[in-house]
Amino acid sequence: MNIIRYPEKKEWAKIVKRPHLDVSKLNETVASVLADVKKRGDDAVKGYELKFDHVDLPTLAVSDAEMEEAERLVDSELKAAIQLAHYNIHAFHESQQFRSKKVETQPGVTCWQKSVAIEKVGLYIPGGTAPLFSTVLMLATPAKIAGCSEIVLCTPPTRNGKVNPAILVAARIAGVSKIFKAGGVQAIGAMAYGTESIPKVYKIFGPGNQYVMAAKQQVSLHDVAIDMPAGPSEVCVIADKQANIEFVAADLLSQAEHGIDSQVLLITTSEQVLLDVQAEVNRQLELLPRKTIAEKALENSTLVLVKDLDEAIGLSNAYAPEHLILQTRNFEKLAAKVVNAGSVFLGAYACESAGDYASGTNHTLPTHGYATAYSGVNLDSYCRKITFQHLTEDGIHSIGHVVELMAEAEQLDAHKNAMSVRLAKVKSEA
Repeated sequence: MNIIRYPEKKEWAKIVKRPHLDVSKLNETVASVLADVKKRGDDAVKGYELKFDHVDLPTLAVSDAEMEEAERLVDSELKAAIQLAHYNIHAFHESQQFRSKKVETQPGVTCWQKSVAIEKVGLYIPGGTAPLFSTVLMLATPAKIAGCSEIVLCTPPTRNGKVNPAILVAARIAGVSKIFKAGGVQAIGAMAYGTESIPKVYKIFGPGNQYVMAAKQQVSLHDVAIDMPAGPSEVCVIADKQANIEFVAADLLSQAEHGIDSQVLLITTSEQVLLDVQAEVNRQLELLPRKTIAEKALENSTLVLVKDLDEAIGLSNAYAPEHLILQTRNFEKLAAKVVNAGSVFLGAYACESAGDYASGTNHTLPTHGYATAYSGVNLDSYCRKITFQHLTEDGIHSIGHVVELMAEAEQLDAHKNAMSVRLAKVKSEA
């Protein structure tokens, strides 16, 4: 890990910079696969499953028999854990329900909104280095609460042509409509364009590798909405001299094991904490099964020593982390100063893993600095707001002439006339 002590503010831009990937060739490959899926449908998806996931699939849909088999394969303790996590995620997202309110902006002019679910949504669940069944809960649960009528899930199969059973159990608990064995770019293309088996959806959600992210961004230009732009996963930990060193190191490594392109950042006000965390990270690293992955991610990571917590939160806001952990004595005061972050974890016991799995908040979050402008997935992600307005004769009196003046000033005479004929009608009946 890189160590930087007392950086000047002009150096912050370099500290918060993410690893750069040359995606020019990657984008060409992605575009080619997408075009093939659009043209050949199921045959193309199956061909790429054979090429990339090394499995020959007779059909793409997960069968009822496979769902029943998954129920038997997942032990009761894990199933109970999934159900508890689902309960908490459901409770938190259900609390986000929109409450419409009619507003009379002027006498006779009433405006309001209605929240309407996106009818068809697609969920992408990675299954490469780790089968992310927790992401099924995070994406499908709010979709079900919102009232999406069709929830389509795509996930890559294993070499035996099956989907990880925990993914299937989580999908059943969360209320997924249809599940398909398709991964990578071909899955994104299938949901964006529709194939003989996989329905076309209106919005695609879910994380993935750089190929999946590029595919989502490409299809979003013309064919389908996506949840957010995203990059590799990341965490920032702010720690003062009271921080628990073992906890801080564990938090950094829990993020580093996601992938070789993940990034972790420690900002501390204590030289001793910096040195102790570095040593503890090295100790815990040796015990990890995914040591090689975490070790590579740590090459992109930095430990920063700053003069005070104000500077620490300033640097964090410049970084705009996906996950922010505040291991400080006065974390509540510091939390009030957070303006850029995907999800914030307060105090020594709020590890990122809690939010990843079972506290109830969503773990699908903006990365790569997008937290400056994007929210994480929430109930509103699955809804559209439709506005309504109703005008009476009094409403025409209230704003009619204002509309005429503004339309005339913009040289839109037909707009003006649409109000003028109504004004004339109201005046003639007065």
